[in-house]
Amino acid sequence: MPAPGAPTTGGQGGQGGQNTGQGGGGYQGNRPGGGQPGQRPGGPGQRPGGPGQRPGQGGGQNAPRPAAVANTPEQNDKQIQEQIKATLAKLSGGRGGNQNNRAKYRRDKRAGVAEDREAQRAQNELDAKTLKVTEFISANDLASLMDVSVNEVIKVCLNMGMFVSINQRLDAEAITVIADEFGYDVEFLSAEEEEVDTTLDDNEEDLQPRAPIVTIMGHVDHGKTSLLDYIRNASVAKGEAGGITQHIGAYDVMTKSGKRVTFLDTPGHEAFTAMRARGAKITDIAIIVVAADDSVMPQTREAINHAQAAGVPIVIAMNKIDKPGANSEKIREELSQMNILVEEWGGKYQSQEVSAKTGLGIEDLLEKVLLEAELLELKANPDRNAVGAVIEAMLDKGRGYVTTVLVQTGTLKVGDVVLAGPHYGRVKAMTDHRGKKMKQAGPATPVQVLGLTGAPQAGDKLQVMETEREARELATQRQQLTREQSMRTKKHITLDEIGRRLAIGSFKELNVIVKGDVDGSVEALSDSLLKLSTPEVKVNILSKGVGAISESDVLLASASDAIIIGFQVRPSQSARKLADNEQIDIRLYSIIYNAINEVKDAMEGMLAPTVQEVVVANAEVRQVFNITKVGSIAGCMVTEGSFTRNTKVRVVRDGIVVHSGDISALKRYKDDVSEVRQGYECGISIKGFNDLREGDNIEGFEEKEVKRTL
Repeated sequence: MPAPGAPTTGGQGGQGGQNTGQGGGGYQGNRPGGGQPGQRPGGPGQRPGGPGQRPGQGGGQNAPRPAAVANTPEQNDKQIQEQIKATLAKLSGGRGGNQNNRAKYRRDKRAGVAEDREAQRAQNELDAKTLKVTEFISANDLASLMDVSVNEVIKVCLNMGMFVSINQRLDAEAITVIADEFGYDVEFLSAEEEEVDTTLDDNEEDLQPRAPIVTIMGHVDHGKTSLLDYIRNASVAKGEAGGITQHIGAYDVMTKSGKRVTFLDTPGHEAFTAMRARGAKITDIAIIVVAADDSVMPQTREAINHAQAAGVPIVIAMNKIDKPGANSEKIREELSQMNILVEEWGGKYQSQEVSAKTGLGIEDLLEKVLLEAELLELKANPDRNAVGAVIEAMLDKGRGYVTTVLVQTGTLKVGDVVLAGPHYGRVKAMTDHRGKKMKQAGPATPVQVLGLTGAPQAGDKLQVMETEREARELATQRQQLTREQSMRTKKHITLDEIGRRLAIGSFKELNVIVKGDVDGSVEALSDSLLKLSTPEVKVNILSKGVGAISESDVLLASASDAIIIGFQVRPSQSARKLADNEQIDIRLYSIIYNAINEVKDAMEGMLAPTVQEVVVANAEVRQVFNITKVGSIAGCMVTEGSFTRNTKVRVVRDGIVVHSGDISALKRYKDDVSEVRQGYECGISIKGFNDLREGDNIEGFEEKEVKRTL
């Protein structure tokens, strides 16, 4: 055995140690070798070079790492810090010790990085196990998303008793169950959420001030459109059917102070609730118009609720202040009962007394609106692809589909490829609300766009796409989803439904096809008609669309025995002829009230009438005559009304009905008579009833059919 201090790397027990210092009796750097600082002198059960030990037992050539600590489990930060302290305490300040300390730090750092990488990998695995899908994707698409064979998906479905083909579309419940079988979670997206996110984060320096979008809301006939007319020096109210607004109007107005304001005018009638809700969602400030000579009406309350739900600042405009019966204090009091305290009463809501006819107070109202806008610090980035909201859509015979759009951010230009709901197209032309042509439209600008393939729904999101192909694919995908949803939600008659109808006895259905000039009106009218349904008479909206009444509408009505309701539209010449031949009822309206009321009347006509009993006469039995082969005849005095031969009668004894039936014979003395009036005596015999007694009361009644109302 070499003398201590010799430059050998290990004793017999450390054979094969190869500079590891891990042998039980080896030497390192002329120091008695216990391995590196802070490590154990050797493996358990090792003798310092005892005879018979296998070579390399004490950390031989097969040792995986220089440090024994690397074989220990992963340690948390606290343990690592404690080990570092212990190591520093044991260090003797030698050069080798410093090198080993640095190596220890490097190992700890590597371990920490590995730990972070493992946590990230686990999170990624979790995310990968969540499928983001739209409802009604095919079995094949679902299989590819889960990276399994479609045959395995079909096999799982068969085991659950579901027979599906490769291209069959699955509903939400089926998708969830199948994904669960393969260990995946499902998150359902709408068609709009599925495409590329367009809400890019704009840099602060790119944002520029924009005009406020102001919605005018309130009850019908409280002067909303008249107020807007005065503001923009136009005369819209005169052109509206029945003097009520039936569309959402979007107008760009320059105030006298040189500030631009975009106004949305929403209808006030209750049928346009959905349209008003859409108006409140894309607006910055809401003006609630209340007539000072009226009170806070249900639609006013509803408009305030919409605005509050959208988190929009409210300015109260008390209109018709110049009328003799105007009482603004009463309006403030009614508003305070709704927790809407105006500033004059110490609240936070600005209010202004105005007159849409004379223009009184309108300048002050606009100043208050601009003050609210300044507090909001409204900004948008004009140098990006435009994103906006569809306000209205209509079919123009000469120009095609005309869509009113409010650009919310970015700049919309002629030639842009746009996607709105299930429709896409290239912008062919743009005009403002007065019909003046525009090349581009910046943030908070309302424009009419030509070029879309169809009429999107009011409230749909409009966005500029990079390529026409991308827009077409997304539009097709949305159309498929919409078509699939409409097919799945179409209810077929069930045994329970047949049983219900049999129980009612006279179930009727009114099939309706609705066509209108703009999408918002069609939606509002359809919703109102559906609300008229009762357990006995059901309204079915077979089809609804924008544009003139066509031959296909008449053919559909003929096949399904429906009526066609046209709102502000007319049938084509060929459709009118076909309707006459097929005897299809086409009803045309320009005011929504009339359409709803007439359909209601038609439904009331379909209801089975109610049969009501009306007491027409009373007679008191004074004496009873029993005649052989004839039966009992009551000698009566008519005390009320008059009896005829056809009058149905009841025999009432001590207040209890003992018989109901028909008169067999009605006599005065020995003669048959057709009628006996009050104050006269008569003889009455009743069919099938001979148990007449003195003191009985004979009540005569008629059954009348009374028309039922909804």
